[in-house]
Amino acid sequence: MAPSRGRAISCAQKLLSEYVIPPHRNYFSLSADRASRNPISQTRLFRPPHYRLSSFQRCSYSTFTDTLADPANKLQSYVSASSDPYLNLSIEDHILRKSPPDSTILFLYINRPCVVIGRNQNPWSEVNLGILDAARRTHDPKDSEPPGIGTVDLVRRRSGGGTVFHDEGNLNWSITCPRADFTRDKHAEMVVRALRKLGVQRSRVNERHDIVLDQGQGNDGQPVDPKDTHRTPYTIQNGALPRPLKVSGSAYKLTRQRALHHATTLLSSPNLHIIPHYLRSPAKGVIRAQGVESVSSPVSNIGLDVKTFQLHLQKEFSLMYAGLGSPSIGQTVGDDFLDIPDIRKGYDELRSEEWMWSQTPAFTLTLDPKDDIGIEIKVHHGVIKSLDFSNSSLSHETRSALDTALVGLELHKIRDWTSFLKEHIHSWDNELATTARRLDHFLPIPRMFKQ
Repeated sequence: MAPSRGRAISCAQKLLSEYVIPPHRNYFSLSADRASRNPISQTRLFRPPHYRLSSFQRCSYSTFTDTLADPANKLQSYVSASSDPYLNLSIEDHILRKSPPDSTILFLYINRPCVVIGRNQNPWSEVNLGILDAARRTHDPKDSEPPGIGTVDLVRRRSGGGTVFHDEGNLNWSITCPRADFTRDKHAEMVVRALRKLGVQRSRVNERHDIVLDQGQGNDGQPVDPKDTHRTPYTIQNGALPRPLKVSGSAYKLTRQRALHHATTLLSSPNLHIIPHYLRSPAKGVIRAQGVESVSSPVSNIGLDVKTFQLHLQKEFSLMYAGLGSPSIGQTVGDDFLDIPDIRKGYDELRSEEWMWSQTPAFTLTLDPKDDIGIEIKVHHGVIKSLDFSNSSLSHETRSALDTALVGLELHKIRDWTSFLKEHIHSWDNELATTARRLDHFLPIPRMFKQ
């Protein structure tokens, strides 16, 4: 028989009391050294002993959709045992699509190292695609460039927003709820309450609906309501320095009846010092793009271990929605959920070249005429639509050959610009060699997508 609500809550509270850690004065500091002392084994999602109780057992993939879609299950909570970003985002999307319109669901997961771009973003202008291959350890000199931390996946999610980096020190949380109950701050405020109960008093929700750690020296004499999740005693007004450090960024997806809010939480990432390498594209200055551009912010680790924060977040979620009942806290989902047809379909879509490249909004890349190149390439949904040579010194014959070879071609089909151009243009010269090098630099295709 399933445990009573009171017994379940008592069990959860007992476990929480065992894992609470005292406030640390450096919660708000940026410390790559401290982060590096958190091994991967310590950052796995925590599955407490009470999962042995019948209502807390691993969720079977064969019954998951039925349980998820049951109108009686107003409040649900799941934890992923998988680190596959394509799978976790597909499970998340399945929850959004299949859960009852009036239900509220928490889903927690940690992904292996990956760069995740928004639904309406341009991967060439948002990501340093050339170094995603650095860890694949081929004999290509380009693949030995730093940072080379291991395999880093590239993912286009289904929600909007900007580009983020995930790794084992980052806990992702998502909440799916009725659209009528949704606000962009509501669940970020819930996370701040959980953080403050763990002693992270500098945490707050900012005007962009992100969670930041204030860096001020202390109260300026103005009283601050401790329940105000948008201000702390350390908040600096009017954009003065030092700037707050971002620890959580959000994205959203809305349907007719449902709302999805998901976000990162930088707890103990060992890669803070190299994240900028991945999120700084060399093509940023030569691409004019439609769609959403990311807003750069200084970031920090919070300094909490995953299991402590996870338990407090689950508890805060239960308290916030106590009126809906008691969720089966932390039912575990995993890799076998790929056997669910709808999840497999979503997984295959996220891993497809069509999803990654063809969903890219229109953009224009301009090669500098100072190099005697002066080509303007217009791309729409990943297809080269036109070339403009008005500022180019290339010969008429070369222009015609380039136009014939490139217009109408899917950009991601070009695996190597030098080889491609040599194959299609017989009058090879220094100008074409320079053109090929520039295009390889600005428009690379990561090896994970190469055939």
